[in-house]
Amino acid sequence: MSNKILITGGAGFVGSSLALEFKANYPEYHIICLDNLKRKGSELNVSRLNQAGIEFVHGDIRNKEDFDALPDVDFVIEASAEPSVLAGLNGGTPDYLMNTNLFGTVNCLNYAVRSKAAFIFLSTSRIYPIKSIETLNFVESETRFKLSDEQKFSGVSSKGIAENFPLDGARSLYGTTKLASELIIQEYNEFYGLKTLVNRCGVLTGPWQMGKVDQGVMVLWIAKHYFEKKLAYIGYEGSGKQTRDMLHVRDLYRLIDWQLHNIDEINGETFNVGGGEKVSTSLRELTEICQKVTGKTIPIDKITENRPADIKLYQTDNTKVSAATGWEPEIGITQIVEEITDWLREYEKELKPILS
Repeated sequence: MSNKILITGGAGFVGSSLALEFKANYPEYHIICLDNLKRKGSELNVSRLNQAGIEFVHGDIRNKEDFDALPDVDFVIEASAEPSVLAGLNGGTPDYLMNTNLFGTVNCLNYAVRSKAAFIFLSTSRIYPIKSIETLNFVESETRFKLSDEQKFSGVSSKGIAENFPLDGARSLYGTTKLASELIIQEYNEFYGLKTLVNRCGVLTGPWQMGKVDQGVMVLWIAKHYFEKKLAYIGYEGSGKQTRDMLHVRDLYRLIDWQLHNIDEINGETFNVGGGEKVSTSLRELTEICQKVTGKTIPIDKITENRPADIKLYQTDNTKVSAATGWEPEIGITQIVEEITDWLREYEKELKPILS
């Protein structure tokens, strides 16, 4: 195979992490990272990319002309996004969200067709409808919500949510733009002969993620402990029992590395990809781990009202992707907290204005 890769959103957390891993493992590869640097903190990644010998291009996937100057590549990894679930729901207009997550994806697809490049799309678990998830049968333990095996929908069990979970219903504008992109990708696969792959990712995390309240909760939670700021359990009576699986970006890289080098075996597939049952945590459980790792205890308020688009739990059923590729996540919750804490300590001066 040839070795030219374009990663969109390449100065963001996921894009830069993937680029640096690929360059470390395949130093001969020519990797280009395209990013508009809108996300606060993404500018810190540009020097990291340059130092690793990765080409950075300041551009925007919303602009067709920004692709004109790019050389043809062999693979496009579409990791760009407006990732906030609350985008367009909190009084703001959804224009940027739509133009980035939908029309931007179309520009990426057209560039891939021009390049005759295979196309790997990072979608989201948020394509699944909110009301359907909220009405799932669950068990409430002392520290978390858990899925039960008896459910009224297909595609869900105590292992988590699978690819055949029903898609009828609202899911947030963020989730809708990503699902719409998935549908368009299917058309390009069928009618343009484009080799494509969709990964519906659960919560991604790891060092260099600039966590916020509406996206990147793992880093946010650890950073607030580290810098000794306040937090709040929001919604679900302020219980802190809402539960997510977490996937370290290095585990995601291992999967995409396999997919990129075996694209013909899985062309056209869609996979749910996440930490699964073994790598999951509630906010209450995460608080306890943060206290142990950082050695700090901070005040945590309780806000009983749910926010728009909140869900009490999401857990990925990795059965399909594991069967197809042999991949499983390896990095557990405690190790994730330890790695992020070490990163905060090493780059405290640069990160404090962003994450405290």
